[in-house]
Amino acid sequence: MVKLANRMTKFSGDDLADILRYSLDPSVISFSMGSPARELYPVDAIREIVDEVLANDSQRSLSYGSTDGWQPLKKAYLEHVAKPKGVIASEDEVVVTTGSTQGVDLLTQILIDPGDCILVESPTYLNTISVFKKYEAKLVSVEMDDEGIIISDLEEKIKLHKPKMLYTIPTFQNPSGKTLLVERRKMIADLASKYDMIVLEDDPYCDLRYRGNSVPPIKTFDKTGHVVLANSFSKTIAPGLRVGTMVGSKEIIDAIILAKGISDTNTPILVQAICSGFLERGLLPDHLESMVPLYLERLDAMLEGIRKYFPAEIKYTVPEGGLFVWVDLPDTVNTRTLLKKAAEEYKVSYVPGSAFCVDEEDGIHSIRLNFSANNAEKIDEGLKRLGELLTKELNG
Repeated sequence: MVKLANRMTKFSGDDLADILRYSLDPSVISFSMGSPARELYPVDAIREIVDEVLANDSQRSLSYGSTDGWQPLKKAYLEHVAKPKGVIASEDEVVVTTGSTQGVDLLTQILIDPGDCILVESPTYLNTISVFKKYEAKLVSVEMDDEGIIISDLEEKIKLHKPKMLYTIPTFQNPSGKTLLVERRKMIADLASKYDMIVLEDDPYCDLRYRGNSVPPIKTFDKTGHVVLANSFSKTIAPGLRVGTMVGSKEIIDAIILAKGISDTNTPILVQAICSGFLERGLLPDHLESMVPLYLERLDAMLEGIRKYFPAEIKYTVPEGGLFVWVDLPDTVNTRTLLKKAAEEYKVSYVPGSAFCVDEEDGIHSIRLNFSANNAEKIDEGLKRLGELLTKELNG
C-alpha cells in the first residue's frame, strides 16, 4: 500500500467527485459548474489567430518560453486590460500563469509557512480553500454583508490573528455574486499597508458586468505594493486556454517566477499567443459586449425562477454580473445531504454552500447556482424541479 504524504489526508475529494458526476450526467440539469456559455467561445477568431501564429512564428510559438510569460502578451495585457482599469505597472511586475489557480498556488507557496494565517471571505472559492490547506495555512473567515467584506470584522481579525494574506474575490464574488463597495476597496488597501499584509485580489469575473457601473480594482488604491491582482482569460475568452496573469511588486513577482520555473517552466506559448492576438486585434471589448444579452437573459431567468418556484422563506443575491447566484435556505434544510436526492430523483444539481466555507457548518443551509451554462428554458425547468424539492423538504 502506497503511503501518501500527510498533507493529502486533508482532502477527501468525495464532494467534488459527486458534483462533477452529477454535472456530467446529461439527464441532470446542472447549476453546478462555473463554466461560461460554450456558444460564446470566439472560435473563428481563435482559429484565425492560430493560423497566423503558426504561419508566421511557428518555431517560437511551439517552443519553450520565458517563465515570466510571453512578452507580447504581457504588453498587451497591460495596455488593453490593466490600464483601462486604472492599474499602471511595468512588464517586470507581471507574470503569466497557467490559469489563475496556478497564480494562487504560487503566491501561497512563496508566502505561507505551515501555521501562517490567511483570511478568506465567508463564503469563498472552494478550490482556493484546498490550495491553502495544501500549504497547511491557518484559515480564518471574514464576514460579509450584501456589499462585501465587513471592514470592522476584517480589522478585528487582522489584529487578532496577524495574517500574512487576505484572499478576496471583490467583483461578482464566487460563490456569492456580491461586489465589494469602492470605499471598502480603498480601506482594504490601507489596512494591508498598515498591518503589512498581502492582499490577493482574485478578479476573474470583473469584466462580466451586465448592469450597473464598473468599479476599480483594489490594486488601484495600493500605494505600498501589498496588493497582488490576479486576472484570467478563462471567463472572457475560453477556459480551455488556461491563461492567467498576476500583477504585483517586482519582489513578489520575481519570487513567483522562481517558483513557477520549478513547477512548469512556462505557460504554453501558443495559448499565450492566442490571448495576445485577441487583445492586440482589439477584439476583447466587442466580445465582452456580445456576451451581455445572453448572460443577462440567463441571469434574469434564474432570478425569476427563484421568485416563482422557491419557498418564500429563502434569501438570495441579485448580482449585476458574474456567473453565480447564492441562495440561503431555512435552517431545517441541509443542502449537503439533499444534493443526492436532488440529482438522482429530481434530476437537477447545485453546489452545497458548505463546499465554500472554512467551517462547513457556515454554508450547510446554502447553495450556489450557476446561470451561464444553461439556456433560459432549462434554467426555468431546473429551478421548478429544485423548488418543488425544497418546498417538500420545508413542509416535511
